[in-house]
Parts: sequence; structure tokens; C-alpha cells
Amino acid sequence: MGTHFKGSKKEVRALNTYIKLIRAADTLSSRINKHLSDKGLTASQFNILDALYHLGTLTQKELGNKLLKSGGDITMVIDNLEKRKLVKRKRGEKDRRVFLVTLTIKGIGLVEKILLQQVNRIKNEVNILSKNEQNELQRLCKKIGVIV
Repeated sequence: MGTHFKGSKKEVRALNTYIKLIRAADTLSSRINKHLSDKGLTASQFNILDALYHLGTLTQKELGNKLLKSGGDITMVIDNLEKRKLVKRKRGEKDRRVFLVTLTIKGIGLVEKILLQQVNRIKNEVNILSKNEQNELQRLCKKIGVIV
């Protein structure tokens, strides 16, 4: 379903493009992440665990920037992960206002248990596109996502 906005052809085309992009991303994300609730995780929680697994210890601010989340959102998600003993926080030595977040052994185990399933789900969803279509979609998304 496209826009009902009555504007110029350029405006309607832009709105329809945006609507289709957002709906496709939301639908894809929903299908890929629905199994995470079976593990008691939200997509945001898994994304934090995944970032820490691949990048190592990060500050809360770095996690927020990496995942495009506000400080308050990141704090709440990390609080919940910490309660489950999947991550631990410690204050920075040089700046006590900074919190460093790292995976626990339990967190590493959970990521390793879920990661391959997540990769396979993504692969299966995206493989409806040909190799050339995937490359073109990556190019277009990068073009749209470039911060000016």
C-alpha cells in the first residue's frame, strides 16, 4: 500500500519509496528476529551481545552509536542483560562517568548458541535476491544511508 498523500509526482514517488523500504526492513527484521524471544531476548539485546562478541569491550556510548540507540535505551537494555548475567559493566578508570560493557562467559555462550541460527535466517531471507540484486541493494542502501 502506497501513500495517499496528494502531492507532486516527485513527492509521491519519494514517499512510496520510503514506505516500501521501511516496511521491507521491518518485515525482514521481524521474521529474522522472532526466534530470539524463545531465548528470552529482544532484537536490541541480541544486537548488543553480538556487537560485544565481535568488537570486544565497548563503552555504553560506543554501543549506542554503533546500534543507533539513545543513551537511555542502551542503559535499559544493558540493565536487563546485566540482571541475566550476560554482560557486566565497570566504570572507566580514567573517567568514572564512563561505563565499559563486556560479555560474561554466559553471554558468550548464548551468542555462540544463537549466532549461526541468526546468520542462516538472514541468508535464507536475503537469498530470494540474486547475487547482483543483493549487491545492488547494498549499494543503494549505502547511498541512502550516507550521512551528509
